[in-house]
Amino acid sequence: MAQRDEAVREFVAVTDVDEERARFFLESAGWDLQLALASFFEDGAEDDIVTLPQSESGSVSRSTGPSEHRVTSFRDLRHEDEDESDDEGQRFFAGGSERSGQQIVGPPKKKSTNEVVEDLFKGAKEHGAVPVDKAGKGPGESSRAKPFLGGGYRLGAAPEEESAYVAGERRSSSSAQDVHVVLKLWKTGFSLDDGDLRNYSDPGNALFLESIRRGEIPLELRQRSRGGQVNLDMEDHRDEDFSRPKPAFKAFAGEGQKLGSATPELVSAPRMGQQEQAASEAQASASISVDDSQPVTNIQIRLADGGRLVQKFNHTHRVSDLRQFVVNARPAMAAAEFVLMTTFPNKELTDESQTLKEANLLNAVIVQRLK
Repeated sequence: MAQRDEAVREFVAVTDVDEERARFFLESAGWDLQLALASFFEDGAEDDIVTLPQSESGSVSRSTGPSEHRVTSFRDLRHEDEDESDDEGQRFFAGGSERSGQQIVGPPKKKSTNEVVEDLFKGAKEHGAVPVDKAGKGPGESSRAKPFLGGGYRLGAAPEEESAYVAGERRSSSSAQDVHVVLKLWKTGFSLDDGDLRNYSDPGNALFLESIRRGEIPLELRQRSRGGQVNLDMEDHRDEDFSRPKPAFKAFAGEGQKLGSATPELVSAPRMGQQEQAASEAQASASISVDDSQPVTNIQIRLADGGRLVQKFNHTHRVSDLRQFVVNARPAMAAAEFVLMTTFPNKELTDESQTLKEANLLNAVIVQRLK
């Protein structure tokens, strides 16, 4: 008995109804407090108990004329129109005789999602909420302007006076802060900002929804602000299924270690003058002995410095002769490591003992690549 009395007191403290109504919901829920609270809030907290006046003599004659205090009996109720309102609950009868008794109307039928969302918006508007034009405000943007908290320079009064730097105000993490929250009402539940879906019928969300219906900021949102202002926006998505928004791209804002030099040091070979280069190329061309009585081919060599050489070779010349020709034409390349490659497809010439014919380099284009 003590446990039931305690349940009645807790129900009254949460719902602010009288004890008789609290006992009705608790008895209907088998004295399960959470189930009774869920039933109360889901039904919209409407009046659920209707008591018809009883006759003092135990029976009253039926009158053909209209009367404001007419007593309804069991027989009269049998002949009532069966087309009742959709939001009226099942009727129960207790006590009395054939023509008198007490009529108890149970909880109304469960409201649809559209009605739940409509009640939330209606309650918010009745307590001062105003519609906001989305075009005038971006998503997640607070209705209040955010003050600038950075530093700056105070300009001097005279031209010769130096400007002084003024540090910005730093807010402590434990101080009050304004919070902006977007409440999205979906087809099967609601979500806060980009959070998870919370079902309308979950008893754990009953107090939250009731606070919204009353035009109040729920406790869990007030705890976020730590005493500051809470700006709550409500978005109507009652015809949409819940969808989590894609996370916005955030650039890396951490710290790291820089390895080596920011820009590598470039070491280039000393450039030759045009006359010296022409002399070196002529000397390199003269070093190649070409027998005109034997088959001849032209080889084009693209150098790493952007230059280009064209030279006649016999089919019997070897790949090593190409390397020596490049070194003679560019004496600065003698100390550099490089490879010779074919084009289309790119293939490194690794066997320099092959003849040009064996290496399939007749009338080919050779590319020099530095290692």
